[in-house]
Amino acid sequence: MYNKPALHSFHIPVMGVAYTIDSPLRVAEYGISSVISLVDDLLMEKMRELYSKKFELPFSPISSSDIDARAKRITSYLNMIDTIVKAKVDELLSKKSKVDLRRFSELLPNTSTIKLELNRVIENKTNSTKEFWNKLKENLTSGLIDVNIMTKVDKENYHNGEKLSEEYNDAHAALRGFAQSSLTSSIVLSAGMNPKLYGYIESFEDFYPNANFELKKKVTLKVSDFRSALIQGKFLAKKGIWVSEYRIESGLNCGGHAFASDGLLLGPILQEFADNREVLISSNFEIYAKALADKGKFIPPTPPELKISVQGGVGTHEEHQMLIDKYKVDSVGWGSPFLLVKEATCVDDETRKRLVDAREDDLYLSNISPLGVMFNNLRGSSKEQERDMLIAKGKPGSYCPKRYLALNKEFSERGECTASISFIKKKVEELKGKNLPQAEFDKEYKKITEKSCLCIGLVTSAFIEHGIEGGKDYNGITVCPGPNTAYFTKEATLKEMVGHIYGTNNVIERTDRPHMFIKELMLYVKYLKDRIAESPAEANTKEAKFFTTFKENLQKGIAYYKSFFTEATKEGKQSLERLLNIEKEVGSI
Repeated sequence: MYNKPALHSFHIPVMGVAYTIDSPLRVAEYGISSVISLVDDLLMEKMRELYSKKFELPFSPISSSDIDARAKRITSYLNMIDTIVKAKVDELLSKKSKVDLRRFSELLPNTSTIKLELNRVIENKTNSTKEFWNKLKENLTSGLIDVNIMTKVDKENYHNGEKLSEEYNDAHAALRGFAQSSLTSSIVLSAGMNPKLYGYIESFEDFYPNANFELKKKVTLKVSDFRSALIQGKFLAKKGIWVSEYRIESGLNCGGHAFASDGLLLGPILQEFADNREVLISSNFEIYAKALADKGKFIPPTPPELKISVQGGVGTHEEHQMLIDKYKVDSVGWGSPFLLVKEATCVDDETRKRLVDAREDDLYLSNISPLGVMFNNLRGSSKEQERDMLIAKGKPGSYCPKRYLALNKEFSERGECTASISFIKKKVEELKGKNLPQAEFDKEYKKITEKSCLCIGLVTSAFIEHGIEGGKDYNGITVCPGPNTAYFTKEATLKEMVGHIYGTNNVIERTDRPHMFIKELMLYVKYLKDRIAESPAEANTKEAKFFTTFKENLQKGIAYYKSFFTEATKEGKQSLERLLNIEKEVGSI
């Protein structure tokens, strides 16, 4: 059941498009939650065919000629995942194999009462009665099979040359695909508010409480600060939709797209959520209850459960436990480190080796994303090499077979991807017509041509790992690890990585890794310096105000961390020394 207590205090966030596409099939049976990206329904169709054969399930392809193919493919894939995971859990309980039970038990935290009971049975210290197995079945829960939608990736679609209504937009169709699936889990909405998409949630009954006041489908908002959480939570509450979880993510110390805040740091943000958690609940519940009454829905007598989770740069057991103990978060996201765990994520061997070898300078914020948002990138990736080779040949750009990011309408009402050959060609011709000095031309030319096709780059690794034939377009690989990856220098088994999280072993060999709060601060200072360096000598009023606000927020964050690290017992002294040096650096900006 969805409302059973979670077996683990961590989750695996969505990574890229394909890196967690089948993670639930790898880890959910052990109670570990993970998140699937709903960007690529074509990939899901390929994966559904592959796993249907593997688990001997019926498979009927869904044709692209079907007007609702995207939603139907997503529903079918999620239903298949749900079916297989449930079967795996049932098999574990029915076989009662001590080997399988031991593997399950080994991954649980030492504080787990279920682990203690299981170990007694495994070690023959107690009789495994029918009552025991019934109790175990009641308490065991598979990891959640959550899904992610980037709310702004909501391309309009056409059928037989005619523009379709809004409900067929990419994000809308993905939401419908999840809503109509058999899953009992959450949809994680990221990258800001999309009012029309949020309004569409109202259309699906599973997001409302049933007669037992339970929610089959829940909403999780990925947020960067408390104010954003409050605004979005109230917006949805007015529609009778409860936000069950606020997932706080570091602006820069994370993987994938990086949404840098105005210098707001993770520690102070977490403190604000910890101090005002009840405000989120009470302010939203009154609005929520009224909206449900207006709709004639069941109204819970008390506010539904509200969770707070966090992700972005966590790397040690001490940091993990600190987030739980000090800030009372319900779950901690461990993303990039799991790219090095073959049992957990969909990464080909060569890419995993590149990640193992990557150091700080190899992991950088790039401008390659067609969305125009900073994007964490691995230097020297095969997709980057392919892009640079095409630029050198005077043929920049990518073919655009999937069009998921064809959102720019500068030259076409149907939209184009800014990494596509057609768009880049038009922009370069436009640039040539400006007759700029060579240095300025080169700078602008680089901005135009550095965009890369993420729709292909972020799924090719999955095609290689599973031996799926993707065709001539699937050549280069893009991978988007967070800066924290530099400190994980070897592959790990699932047992080793989970043990690292819970403090039973250590997979980090380096001894110079900064505390996650210090690392994020360092990234923000660099970001501010780079922005100032890129701005004109005489910054305009808007830019000057941004720089001032950014610096003030950094200084407030540093003041908070001075107190934090003075009170901290482990790593406190070393981190405080680093902090004081960074404070001087910020003061000189």
